[in-house]
Amino acid sequence: MSVIVLDTNILLDLFVFNDFRAIHLKEALVTGNVTALATPNTLEEFADVISRPLFSLDQAAQEKMMLQWSGLAKIIADDTLSTSPWKCQDPDDQVFLDLAYTNKPCTLISKDNEVLKFSSRAAKELVIITADYTLPL
Repeated sequence: MSVIVLDTNILLDLFVFNDFRAIHLKEALVTGNVTALATPNTLEEFADVISRPLFSLDQAAQEKMMLQWSGLAKIIADDTLSTSPWKCQDPDDQVFLDLAYTNKPCTLISKDNEVLKFSSRAAKELVIITADYTLPL
């Protein structure tokens, strides 16, 4: 079974925008064909982002998304993560790199260029970093 880490932008595509490109990814999560990892910090970030006025989500919709995501993800304690050898400028993004590195072999799906720039180095450590939703999972 594939182990994946999804950054916040991917979660937005899955739960807020219902992006058609991510349908197979959401299906794989729901059916348990992949193991998706999260930490309390990544859950907090997702909660913070979906609460922003930009998304116009009421409290009930936000809670539903958080319950769905936290129910699909395997939650890993933040203090158990190893520090990845790739250093990101944004600490909110670093946790995704650390989570993937700690749980290798793993695929980290992200649309963030600050994360994607580590893809070739990460591959040597059995961490695939990609923006491709259609990878065989």
